[in-house]
Amino acid sequence: MSTGLRDKTVVVTGGTSGIGLAVAELALSQGASVALCGRDAGRLSEALDKLGTKGAGEDRLMGVRCDVLDGAAVEGFAATVGRWRGVVDLLVNNAGQGRTSTFADTTDDAWHQELDLKLMSQVRPLRAFLPLLRASAAGALTIVNSLIAIEPVPHMVCTSAARAAVQNLAKSLSRELAPHVRVNSVLIGMIESGQWDRRFAARPDQHTTREQWFATLARDRGVPLGRLGRAEEAAAAILFLGSPAASYITGASLEVSGGHSHAI
Repeated sequence: MSTGLRDKTVVVTGGTSGIGLAVAELALSQGASVALCGRDAGRLSEALDKLGTKGAGEDRLMGVRCDVLDGAAVEGFAATVGRWRGVVDLLVNNAGQGRTSTFADTTDDAWHQELDLKLMSQVRPLRAFLPLLRASAAGALTIVNSLIAIEPVPHMVCTSAARAAVQNLAKSLSRELAPHVRVNSVLIGMIESGQWDRRFAARPDQHTTREQWFATLARDRGVPLGRLGRAEEAAAAILFLGSPAASYITGASLEVSGGHSHAI
């Protein structure tokens, strides 16, 4: 089945590593042009070099250093993409790691920071890119969210609350922006990433292999498929929901968690 992304323009925030980078790579392989952003100039350069080795030239690939918490920078990113392509067919909002804290030890500043990182990192890019999405005949937004939006965990209280707010926003936007822009979300479970690699490196038993450690982690966390997901598996779901192949889907959320969710 074709996704219909050939000759489309895809924008990815937080696109320099992990899921965001996998989305960019897959979109390029589908024939799309990709604009990505990231906060760190070094990581951005590395990501562009990696994607360039896949055969994507400057006519199909662009990167801009941009912090999604900086409204002016996001507006500048959108203006640059607008001059480059004049239209955006898919915006993938992907930014922000979780914060470990309980209610008792979460300060007011921490609450504000978490809401800014999770919620406003969705609001600012959409606000900036909305005119370009509306210029497309098939504009779409895919929000990369977390499974804890619907299944909160007590040791991540403010992240869970912020993620739930993002899920509510996605549903509201799907109605407000219809029929011109489709809005869907992907609820990510346990995906192999830098943070899990760092925890693996700090494991108590240094004789345990990465494969063994990840398998044990999945078993202990109750993941039915018995393993962590891969970034490219999440990317496939993200791009499907944002592609013309999902043209009659809006307001939906798709779990990519190996069956980890208990919700109906």
